[in-house]
Amino acid sequence: MEIGKGTKVFITGAASGIGRSTALAAAGLGARLFLTDINRDGLDRTAALVAGRPGEVCMARVMDISEEEQVRRFAEDIHAKYGPMDVVMNIAGIALFAQIEDMTHAQWKKVIDVNLWGPIHVLQSFVPAMIRADKAGHIVNVASVAGLMGAPWHAAYSASKAGLVGMSEALFFDLRPHGIGVTVVCPGGVDTPLQDTVAILGADKNSARFTELKKFFGRHAISPDAVASQIVKAVQRKKFLVITSADVRFGYFFKHHVPPLYRAIMFRIAGLLNSLKRADNGPSEK
Repeated sequence: MEIGKGTKVFITGAASGIGRSTALAAAGLGARLFLTDINRDGLDRTAALVAGRPGEVCMARVMDISEEEQVRRFAEDIHAKYGPMDVVMNIAGIALFAQIEDMTHAQWKKVIDVNLWGPIHVLQSFVPAMIRADKAGHIVNVASVAGLMGAPWHAAYSASKAGLVGMSEALFFDLRPHGIGVTVVCPGGVDTPLQDTVAILGADKNSARFTELKKFFGRHAISPDAVASQIVKAVQRKKFLVITSADVRFGYFFKHHVPPLYRAIMFRIAGLLNSLKRADNGPSEK
């Protein structure tokens, strides 16, 4: 499917990072945008950046995608005025890195509510109308490398993102008869505000090793604009799986084709992360 002049595109997480970059990329192609995020200032800034591009923001609303009623009401308002979407993009997400003994139930729930239930709410609210429209459409779900590989300290995050990958694959088959394509995007490190806001529990954030590791991962992060470009191309080419960077592709290859090497790498990463542990234990940042 082509994203072009007049294409109706719904995007969550549009206030920053990959969501903002994808909104601007779609606007550059003339798309009509329907944007949401929980961050009002960032959402307003994205709308302002769209101005002057071939596309336009038709509707933008501050919303918490983990709240089903909010999503359903926004979808109803959009459908009443503009009809069904052509493209729906689930990009919003939060991250939490920790070992299980350092996480509370509430923290587990928040990650899964936003990263998995959020996309479910969006799909339930928008896809039936796309099916009834009986024309070509596309779904984009932005997951993570953590949805393909269960990295150390990523239990809650991997649970949410692996669920999103699995759901995307099921929908790839379910929606094909209706002419609706599905893409799941699995980035590794991306230079977005999420890098600075991610909660890392149980680690000594004042240690030199923590600073070194953060800089190391930052050097391997790609730009959100690069991810947005890959998303647009994937929609146009009806590509299912998008792995955004070479290091993630290598890891995915090793997992499936050289399991001993993959496990050795993961144990090495686990050792490095475990060396960051604080002396005290137990759930924190409740």
